[in-house]
Amino acid sequence: MSVVKMILTAKDSEDRLTEKHSVKFTENNSENADILIDSATTYQKILGFGGAFTEATAYTLSQMSRDKRSEAIKSYFDQKDGLGYTIGRVHIHSCDFALENYTYVEDNDVELKSFNIERDYKWVIPMIKDAMEAKGSSIPLLASPWSPPAWMKTNNEMNHGGKLLPEYRDTWATYYTKFIDAYQSEGLDVWGITIQNEPAAVQVWDSCIYSAEEERDFVKNHLGPIMHKNGHEDVKIIIWDHNRDIIVERASTVLEDPEAAKYVWGTGIHWYVSEEFEKVGEVHDRFPDKHLLFTEGCQEGGVKLGEWFTGERYGRNMIGDLNNWVEGYLDWNMVLNEEGGPNHVRNLCDAPIIADTQTNELHYNSSYYYIGHFSKYVRPNAMRIKVTNKNKQLQTTGFLNEDGTLAIIVMNETDNTSIFSMGYKGQSCQLELPPHSIATYLFEK
Repeated sequence: MSVVKMILTAKDSEDRLTEKHSVKFTENNSENADILIDSATTYQKILGFGGAFTEATAYTLSQMSRDKRSEAIKSYFDQKDGLGYTIGRVHIHSCDFALENYTYVEDNDVELKSFNIERDYKWVIPMIKDAMEAKGSSIPLLASPWSPPAWMKTNNEMNHGGKLLPEYRDTWATYYTKFIDAYQSEGLDVWGITIQNEPAAVQVWDSCIYSAEEERDFVKNHLGPIMHKNGHEDVKIIIWDHNRDIIVERASTVLEDPEAAKYVWGTGIHWYVSEEFEKVGEVHDRFPDKHLLFTEGCQEGGVKLGEWFTGERYGRNMIGDLNNWVEGYLDWNMVLNEEGGPNHVRNLCDAPIIADTQTNELHYNSSYYYIGHFSKYVRPNAMRIKVTNKNKQLQTTGFLNEDGTLAIIVMNETDNTSIFSMGYKGQSCQLELPPHSIATYLFEK
């Protein structure tokens, strides 16, 4: 067997996505290995990894020097020296991580004649285009609304929940197509849309409530048909876009209706509230022809500079979801300022890169490196493979890339060094992982 590279990130060390000594496998009975790799058994195909181009992220980077802004974008999207991000998310007009509430139309413009994405040209679109340049190709974007314009809603404001008024369902559905048209005219690839960000949460920021039945009927009678009518049948429609706790009930209500399901590509999930990964797998088991995408996660409660648990939260959630049929992973804000904003209702959070706009410094959090153990080595169109793990100290997942390389990710979240064996094709080796660490084992073709 060819030599296996070990890439390591470990707490209380200098190792950050550091290539360590190579690992050699020897001939022996690999069936008793703690971690057994079966690359012949495959599961879902991977779309890619990425983050959100929020106004907060793009604005924060505009406050930095040109070289620091460029560094941050390359740190994510450079396919060799960065994290190798390949996908992204954008908000359709404002979200909480915008500088204020705003829309793309004038009040009460039912015909949407005033529709204009001019605001996005200021910060968001330039960042996406610079990311595309760093990546060397286009970036498939998932677009999500946080709220319809206030005049389309029962509470007559964008914040604090409320619902879409029935008389504006077609107008609102057409709004998505206007957004797609506008972004496509800029050479941007809107790959998919979600119906509503977090449709079960009344938030103090931009939010709008849909019951499962309302979401089903909106996609079946309004959004789906209007997307098709306006030539966007190839743009994927994703339901739910919220937490795992009630994903089974929410997805089932929509996907058990064939007239709604025919328009739906799959279900989007966030990681807040719970880590019930098995519920994500249950949605796949019930609807195996539909897809699953992680659409948002972040560490809440402001900046957590230098903390290790934030990275472990990413690693644990990514392993748990990917092992339950999730096909791609979209982090939330890629960059926030020293406060964990800007956010127009002060819902401050953390990000993998914190840009201190006072000192012009970029701080790379543990989450940045943990994400990289997946995004750098599990490439688009990789297939998840069967990995059997008998070691309760460890969490693991594995992938077969299109070029024939294998990427096996192993994480030790405990306070103790873990010594374990790994077996593949009749060969095995002894390995060890330090406390609070994550490793990617790269098997060359």
